[in-house]
Amino acid sequence: MTIDDVRQALARPRPGLEAQGRMAPPYRRDQIAQVLNPPKDCRQAGVLVLLYPQNGQLHFPLTRRPDSVEFHKGQISLPGGSRENTESLRQAALREAQEEIGVEPSTIEVLGQLTSLYVPPSNFCVQPFVGYTLCRPDFQIEEKEVAELIEAPLEKLLDPASAREEDWDIRGGTWRIPFYQFGPHKVWGATAMILAEFVAMLR
Repeated sequence: MTIDDVRQALARPRPGLEAQGRMAPPYRRDQIAQVLNPPKDCRQAGVLVLLYPQNGQLHFPLTRRPDSVEFHKGQISLPGGSRENTESLRQAALREAQEEIGVEPSTIEVLGQLTSLYVPPSNFCVQPFVGYTLCRPDFQIEEKEVAELIEAPLEKLLDPASAREEDWDIRGGTWRIPFYQFGPHKVWGATAMILAEFVAMLR
C-alpha cells in the first residue's frame, strides 16, 4: 500500500454508514436513526488519520486516553478534539494533532475526509480527515491528554485477522464487541468505526 494508492482510494465515493457499521458495537446498531440525524446541539470535533512512512511502510498514530479525561477513559482514539471558536473542523483536527502529539500542521498534507460520525455517549459529531507527512514526525506527547502513543502499521489494519470480536460485559449486559487488535491494544467504538470505513475504501 503506497500513498498514491491512498490518494486514489480517497477519490472514490465513501461507503459511509454501511462500512462504519461493520465495526459498530451491537447497541450502536440500534441507534441508526440517531446516527443519521444527530442532535443539533452535538459538539463538533475533527480527528486525523495521519499517515507517515516508517521502515518502508505507512503507519498512523493512535493514542490511549488517560483515565483523567471526562469521556472515553483509557480508550484508543485518533488525534483530534473539539472545534474552537470560528475554526473549521479541518483546522481543529490539525490543531489537536499538534497539541496532543506535537505534529506541526504545516508539515501535514490533508488528502481528504471520511464520513462524519455521531458519538452518542459524549454527544460529539466527529469529522475524520486523512493526512500525510513525508517523514515520521518527532512526536511530542501532551501527557494530560495522551497516556500512550501507538504507532500502527497500515498493513496491520488492512489484515483481516486484525478485526476480531469478543464478549464484553458493558452497559449493563454482555455484548459481542468488534475491535481491531494492535498488539495489546483493542481499538473499538467510534475509532474502529472510522477506521472500518477507511479500510473499506482502501480495499
